[in-house]
Amino acid sequence: MSCIEAHGLRKTFGTTVALAGIDLKVEEGRILGLIGPNGAGKSTALNAILGLVPYEGQLKVLGRNPWTERDALMRDVCFVADVAVLPRWMRVSQVVDYVAGVHPRFDRAKAEGFLAKTTIRHTSRVRELSKGMVAQLHLALVMAIDAKLLVLDEPTLGLDLLYRKQFYDTLLNDYFDHTRTIVVTTHQVEEIQHILTDLMFIDRGRIVLTCSMEDFEARYTEVMVNPENIAAARALKPINERQVFNRAIMLFDGVKRDQLTGLGEIRTPSIADLFVATMGATQGIAA
Repeated sequence: MSCIEAHGLRKTFGTTVALAGIDLKVEEGRILGLIGPNGAGKSTALNAILGLVPYEGQLKVLGRNPWTERDALMRDVCFVADVAVLPRWMRVSQVVDYVAGVHPRFDRAKAEGFLAKTTIRHTSRVRELSKGMVAQLHLALVMAIDAKLLVLDEPTLGLDLLYRKQFYDTLLNDYFDHTRTIVVTTHQVEEIQHILTDLMFIDRGRIVLTCSMEDFEARYTEVMVNPENIAAARALKPINERQVFNRAIMLFDGVKRDQLTGLGEIRTPSIADLFVATMGATQGIAA
């Protein structure tokens, strides 16, 4: 069953086309990485999914129209933005009390259990917490709600490496259960590659690539080519070539690994490398 399904999803702001009639489908129980440069349409797509902006085209989230049925939808959806907006004057205990009072599916015991794994004190005010602690608090609140869809928009922006790793480890170990669906956008793509099940690149309001991570690993291959094999490797038409320490690294799409054996060191590319290659191709940037 589809968690999110869109056909011809379009959104304009004046003469600016934020979403150019995209089609997308996210099955339940998946973790989708929505990756794109600044201004590509990521946040607009998320806002449409969350029922925060009107749009043209067809969009269903958990079987509901997010614009006309947002109140009902929000019982099953949670959202963490790049700025975890929690009232800075409130104490941690008051924040927990507030969410318990307003959300019918909030499990206080779960929230307390998650917070017990952190160094956050219940008596602290939000303004006294570091940005990493605020992110931990926000995640504890979200994970204690029995939601079917979690939307994360740059959730670890500005956090140091330790907090970023803790955030995603907690998400995988304590929240994701293969029935919930997660959609995440981030510029720190290397850090989420290991948690994703699906990948989508968006650029200038259009989807330029979509695949499962199984297809990604089977389809794309990167080779650090031995100098004597440069011509042979180029004959196989790599989609991107770059130089690192005077060695040519070529990225291939759909070329079988046995054809690449002997050309050099073979490995699965990073999402970041594929992203750079794809964006360069779509924007006419020379490799």
